[in-house]
Amino acid sequence: MEKNLHKAMNEQIRNELYSAYLYLSMAAYCESKNLPGIAHWLKVQAKEEVSHAMKFFEFMVDVGAEIKLLAIDQPPADFSSVTDIFEKTLEHEKKVTAMINNLVNLAQKAGDHPSMVMLQWFVNEQVEEEKNASQILETLKMIKEQGPAIVMLDRELGKREG
Repeated sequence: MEKNLHKAMNEQIRNELYSAYLYLSMAAYCESKNLPGIAHWLKVQAKEEVSHAMKFFEFMVDVGAEIKLLAIDQPPADFSSVTDIFEKTLEHEKKVTAMINNLVNLAQKAGDHPSMVMLQWFVNEQVEEEKNASQILETLKMIKEQGPAIVMLDRELGKREG
């Protein structure tokens, strides 16, 4: 694997695990606000991010690339509201999309076809991630986190399977 792509893939394992930490931190906030359904949605999201890290890990094992696990930063723990959480979620997912796009560009530049094929899954996944965060954020803006509406959203998000 080309040097810059190899380095970026190792960094992406860390980035995906950081995403899991971030979503767990957000889930903890929601638990403290008695919103177990939204917390559940975020915990499922955290598990999904760990699975993304493992996709990179297993791919690198399969192609014989050395894996170097990097330190994971502590995520923020202070949030002002559920709307704040989903604003940060959308912003974070847009950053992850940029990271994936960078990996695709590095793989293309290196002519690394196996990496390009594997990364296509992540390109598609990021479309879904941004869409989901955006839809929840728009709902939160409509309901203004008030009374029965936030309870209904909490129950709806609590139905997420994972």
